[in-house]
Amino acid sequence: MKNITVSVPDDVYRRARIRAAERNTSVSALVRDLLSQVAEQDEAERHKDLLRETINAIRNANPNFSAAPLLSREELHDRNALRRLEHPNLRDQHR
Repeated sequence: MKNITVSVPDDVYRRARIRAAERNTSVSALVRDLLSQVAEQDEAERHKDLLRETINAIRNANPNFSAAPLLSREELHDRNALRRLEHPNLRDQHR
């Protein structure tokens, strides 16, 4: 763990000490938690950006792709159609 020195105005330090006492912790712990939150937010933003870039790359590579038209519930659960796909020799028998 690294130690750092931070200079803050006296009134900010006084309010931080009061806040720390209210939370039964130290000013150092408050600062550590705040810096951890900032680092986590930055990491989350990087992940969101990466996801956004990946989605855009997929869309650009497949411009004609569409999830529509969606299957109806009946079509989605049509077991005979699934069986025909799993067993090509049954395709002609179930038509």
